[in-house]
Amino acid sequence: MSSSSLIHPTAIVDRAAELDGSVAVGPYAVIGPHVRIGARTRIGAHCVIEGRTTIGADNRIHQFASLGAAPQDKKYAGEPTRLVIGERNTIREFCTFNTGTVQDCGETRIGDDNWIMAYVHIAHDCVVGCQTVLANNATLAGHVHVGDHVIIGGLTGIHQFCHVGAHAMAGFASHVSQDVPPFMMVDGNPLAVRGLNTEGLRRRGFSAARVAALKQAYRLLYRQGLTLEAALAAMQAQVRDLPAEDAADVQLLRDFVAASRRGIAR
Repeated sequence: MSSSSLIHPTAIVDRAAELDGSVAVGPYAVIGPHVRIGARTRIGAHCVIEGRTTIGADNRIHQFASLGAAPQDKKYAGEPTRLVIGERNTIREFCTFNTGTVQDCGETRIGDDNWIMAYVHIAHDCVVGCQTVLANNATLAGHVHVGDHVIIGGLTGIHQFCHVGAHAMAGFASHVSQDVPPFMMVDGNPLAVRGLNTEGLRRRGFSAARVAALKQAYRLLYRQGLTLEAALAAMQAQVRDLPAEDAADVQLLRDFVAASRRGIAR
């Protein structure tokens, strides 16, 4: 552990923990022996960071967060699994992130530049991409994958093993029990697809042509009464006629749907 005046005297930091000298640790925080924390990250008061947890640079972790605790899985038998958090994330009060399990890859992973609000739970073996927003009380069960630029509304629960594709949005208090394809906007219980996340795409700089190509793919998948197999074939034909950037978006959507194991929200 690097000695630093930025560590509050009431904090308990194990001597074996590896903290960059610029890390700030607030009052009464507890940091375990297998924790590594990168430059300029700030740890709020009363946080508990334990397990084999690696946290990158420039994160802001607010008070009372619990990171790296054992997974809430009855099969867990103390194996040395991990939690890995990237850079520039904001993690608000009372968030709980667990380590992985050996039944999966043994690692829970959160990317960079995420805005994670209060009381969010990220369970074992989840993978969260970059530049996501998880609103208050969003709950990810085990083995959930969330793509880049996803927005998860407050009080939304995501069932174990579900995948949410890049640029998708799940509205307030949604019950996500099937995969959500990229670029879609969903909400409700039971979950329903409400349309393409058009406003979100425009805010991220998608051109009118890219949005138009995705709208056509959306219609093939949801509005023309095609079987899933026929919709996938039609989307593949669409890809062949599009410029490279537009084609990549449609191909991403098509490949996600084709690979879904839980079935997609429709």
